[in-house]
Amino acid sequence: MKSPYIVIPTYNEKGNIEHMVRALFELKIDNLAVLIVDDSSPDGTADIVRNLQQEFPRVQLLVRENKQGLGPAYIAGFTYALEHGADAIVQMDADFSHDPNDVPRLLHALQDADLVIGSRYSHGISVINWPLRRLLISVFGNVYTSVVTGMPFKDATGGFKAWRAQTLRDIDMPTVHADGYGFQIAMNHRAWKRNKRIKEIPIIFTERRDGQSKMSKAIVREALWLVWKLRLFG
Repeated sequence: MKSPYIVIPTYNEKGNIEHMVRALFELKIDNLAVLIVDDSSPDGTADIVRNLQQEFPRVQLLVRENKQGLGPAYIAGFTYALEHGADAIVQMDADFSHDPNDVPRLLHALQDADLVIGSRYSHGISVINWPLRRLLISVFGNVYTSVVTGMPFKDATGGFKAWRAQTLRDIDMPTVHADGYGFQIAMNHRAWKRNKRIKEIPIIFTERRDGQSKMSKAIVREALWLVWKLRLFG
């Protein structure tokens, strides 16, 4: 890809963001741009990114007025990247639960796919340091999603993915109204329903290095109801 973007949403990620940005540029990917979408983190995450821009001119920052959720953050970031010429977009977390060294693998797999999913479950269970309860919720959630929607993916709820720009244009993402797991499921579902080429490649997911998880019961409940909406209304 000639103009790859990495889009990373942040909220209170001051302990991770500088390390992540440095790790991404150490990959030496040609023309790589890294876009941080920050929801006005009170811990000063955006200020750290501004300082990094002096060293890394291809770090870009989009600050939103308040915490509006993961789904809207990604849509804002994807829209920005498309408007600035991205032909491939990788989405990932700032907290090192997604290994930056896997980014080249996702981009390479995109050569013959429209969407590449970094999958925690395509080759057994590849999750490190999660509490058993959270692991079971995730595994059950993916089985439940597959059964209800018919999508053939082992990991429909994961957030480490690579998109062709045209795929994002084709799925009308501004009309996706979901957050967290629900957002990931809805985006995958739209690509699948439009017969896009979707590939899963195995990754190892590790519990975050620093800070607190944004997972909540509301996010889980939203996903449980959303899959039925997708099945009934597409």
